Amino acid sequence: MDIDARGPRFGAAVTTVVLAAVLVTGSVWLLAWQTLAFALGAAGGVGRSPYGVLFRRAVRPRIGPPTAFESPQPPRFAQAVGLAFAALGLVGFGIGPQWLGLAATGAALAAAFLNATFGYCLGCEMYLLVRRAAVRTE
Repeated sequence: MDIDARGPRFGAAVTTVVLAAVLVTGSVWLLAWQTLAFALGAAGGVGRSPYGVLFRRAVRPRIGPPTAFESPQPPRFAQAVGLAFAALGLVGFGIGPQWLGLAATGAALAAAFLNATFGYCLGCEMYLLVRRAAVRTE
């Protein structure tokens, strides 16, 4: 079942704010929250992530029904990629080296910003490349 295309972009906007706050404050707890949000999105799909639930319950009723839909698999893969970077960030900020935390969080922030601002999902593009490569090897 396809999903409202605005949902993942909303989630990317919230993620952008959270990750920017992590870089400004150095808050490991805030990064742990974002890591959990990524994990829930990767495990259950973007609609089951905290930001997906917020979008569905609070935002979508105010902006009207969806007009564009997308497959849920690419955004779910993107959540898994975000999870990997956030987890690396936690390791860097938690036990070191700090540059790893900054770099991994910065990379996740850049990807979220691209999606939120321009609608370009790097993780989704990675998913499509992996799928194409898998089809060619069969």
